Amino acid sequence: MLRVEQLQGRTYEERMDDILRELPLRSSEWTNYNPSDPGITILENLTAFSALQGAEIVALSYRARMALLKMAGFTPARGKCSRVLLSADELETPLTLMSGQRFHLGDICFETNRETTAGAGRVTAVYAGDKDGYKDISFVLDRELAVPARIFGEHPEADNALYIIFDADLSGLHEIIMYIRMVINSRRNQTENRTEHIFADVEWQIHTADGWETLCVRDFTGAFSGSGEIRISLPDTEPTVYSDTPVTGYCLRAVLKRADYDIVPKMTNLYGFLFEVWQKDTYAYSQAFSRADRVTVRSPIGHDVYYLVFGRDGRGEPYRRYELVTGGGMRGRFCRYRETEDGMTFIFDGREYGYAPSKGKECVRVILYNEQIMRRYNVGTVIGYDDQEIALPLEHIVSESFFLIARRQDEEGYTYDFVRPEKKSPGALYYHLLENEGRIVIEDAGDFIGADLYMGSAAVTSGPRGNISAGNNVSMDDGDIPVTFYNPGEGTGGVYRETLQDVRGRFIRDMRTPYTAVTAGDYESIVSTTPGLCIRKTRAVMDERENLVSVVVLPDTDERFPKLSEIYRQRISSRLEERRLITAKFRILQPVYAPVGVKATVYVKRHFADCREQIEERIYSRLDYMNSDHNIGETLRFEDVFHAIEELPCVEYVYELSLHTENSKLAQLKEYDIIPRYDCLIYPGSIQIQIVTSDK
Repeated sequence: MLRVEQLQGRTYEERMDDILRELPLRSSEWTNYNPSDPGITILENLTAFSALQGAEIVALSYRARMALLKMAGFTPARGKCSRVLLSADELETPLTLMSGQRFHLGDICFETNRETTAGAGRVTAVYAGDKDGYKDISFVLDRELAVPARIFGEHPEADNALYIIFDADLSGLHEIIMYIRMVINSRRNQTENRTEHIFADVEWQIHTADGWETLCVRDFTGAFSGSGEIRISLPDTEPTVYSDTPVTGYCLRAVLKRADYDIVPKMTNLYGFLFEVWQKDTYAYSQAFSRADRVTVRSPIGHDVYYLVFGRDGRGEPYRRYELVTGGGMRGRFCRYRETEDGMTFIFDGREYGYAPSKGKECVRVILYNEQIMRRYNVGTVIGYDDQEIALPLEHIVSESFFLIARRQDEEGYTYDFVRPEKKSPGALYYHLLENEGRIVIEDAGDFIGADLYMGSAAVTSGPRGNISAGNNVSMDDGDIPVTFYNPGEGTGGVYRETLQDVRGRFIRDMRTPYTAVTAGDYESIVSTTPGLCIRKTRAVMDERENLVSVVVLPDTDERFPKLSEIYRQRISSRLEERRLITAKFRILQPVYAPVGVKATVYVKRHFADCREQIEERIYSRLDYMNSDHNIGETLRFEDVFHAIEELPCVEYVYELSLHTENSKLAQLKEYDIIPRYDCLIYPGSIQIQIVTSDK
């Protein structure tokens, strides 16, 4: 994008000074720089126009900026609320949570998005099962421990299973959520599809009277390749108690159907059954009803709230406001209200008042405001000029739940429309919501010129602050329920809407990220970032004569000398096939390993303990290419090993040192250095050290 801010910052005088300094370089025949010269007059006019144009470019409308970004393929990502999973293990009995139930961790607010049940059951035991029987790994239920458990054994095989025993019949629930914490490899690249299973296939089942019934599951752990949640949809069939395990109870199990793990899966914790909350703080709450006689609203935003009630006279008719009264004897759009144990109840009586909503979909809508929004809920009037901006009383707004109320007037009085951002239809009010700044930009006023705008539904988010770390105790906003709720995993997804500067930074990062493999560095970068794989090192070597690129890959697995599995080869090859030049060829190689021996005589200082161990450890660190910064095929220099030993505090000096290769086909000694083959990794071989204590 053009750096238009710099253009705007330069004054007309500064621009003219630059032009007059450059004129002699452009033309040696132009010698008259006085204002009377016609050429200077033309330059002055063009410079003034350029200064004005720079200011206009900076003043581009929101719509124009969005269009320019979209042409480049980049649009600002919307803000999102963080999502957190909570455990209800402290509840003694199940608890039904209404939509909008609030929780707090310090000053950060979380809310439920729908009615849900918490504490419907507890996991009581966990077993790893194979052909040899059941192994009790119930210690993974202890949140204070993090002891790894090989859930499918030391060597996972098909038909090995994980058994989860729980204490309640969950047939009344539609879905249960668990969170699994695994020992993960920090080098594993994130998969593009979070539910993709690369190394294994798992079938989830529940025990019923007819045997094991297969379940529909969304598994975000990659078949136990990493930490994440597992969402299980429950069938209509009632579960039954499973009695084969040492501890009996209702049972879920995960059965391996394919096991090609690069790293043996090890679980440290299992949490269930969980419910989800979103980090947001609602200031104005809206609820729609299809009943036209009596509706009840339970306030999720506290007790000191204000109510607005709207109803439709018929299908397709606009909403009209109903005034709240406590008695009768009046004619007009009124509704009686009274507070009950279930919340605030509104009663519509067409016989008594002459008006009542007509039954139909969303025929009644109730808006609740807290004190802060009620004082400023009138946000402005639609004037009708292009890109009109109106400030809102909130910032960092949750766009998914936001809408405005547009009030217009007809022959019967006021009508009300509930207008969401960026919803197009004939005559509609089309506007953009700038969540971060708390503003709207009206692109098309449609039939709403002159309409008054009011806040409808509105909630705010703390963005990335909502991505809380795991292990907190979250409190519920209900004095009658003193228990806290534990979050086993960190909050995810909380971000603010991208600014134009954020989009520009994303564009630059995207341009700098290799997509097409051209250079050796491109090949190495593309291979090392293959989604879902653990890759420790990679090296690309180009043979220009054959137009062939050899890519050597060291996977990061449990093996002492890792080998490339067929899964690794296929996924790397597929990724390179999409990105190679059409005339280029490549091949994927696994590294070879060559031991290097060391002989040394070292004089050490007196009064130092463990000198031999320190020297051996230093030599091992320099020779172990698999666990150091040395890359595949990199030369081992004699001076590096020499100085590494000499720098130890316990060493007086190195009297004698020699390196030798124990596999001359893979690594050769040249002068004093070890030069491995391009696909070779060095590791420590025979280490012989003679320690001599110095007299000093």
